[in-house]
Amino acid sequence: MASLALVVAAGIYLAAHLPKHVPLTPAVVLLCASVALLAANILTLARVPGFAWGRFFEIARWALIAYALIAGMIEYSFLRNHVSGGPLIVLTLSLVVFAVHVPMLIGFTVARYERPAESA
Repeated sequence: MASLALVVAAGIYLAAHLPKHVPLTPAVVLLCASVALLAANILTLARVPGFAWGRFFEIARWALIAYALIAGMIEYSFLRNHVSGGPLIVLTLSLVVFAVHVPMLIGFTVARYERPAESA
């Protein structure tokens, strides 16, 4: 959740300064911290023994499709409002992290409570 909070904070920071000049350093730092935490989350999740990967990918795949559409609509609104240059790049990368992170959280939440099939 910390990774998600950081990427959302970066997006809010940038959006709050638009359409004026935006200092990118704080948003880039937040984005990099978010990506580092997301990578650590993925590595930690990969090491969980007996994790229900089948259920995880079943759920995360559909959530990823939904969040990719949401991120695409948000990206379209940025382009429609003539956001360009550095702010557009940082906002786009933030949307990518958002669109990957939330489905991962949803998939993890469902797979975490998956009960193994009982032998008859």
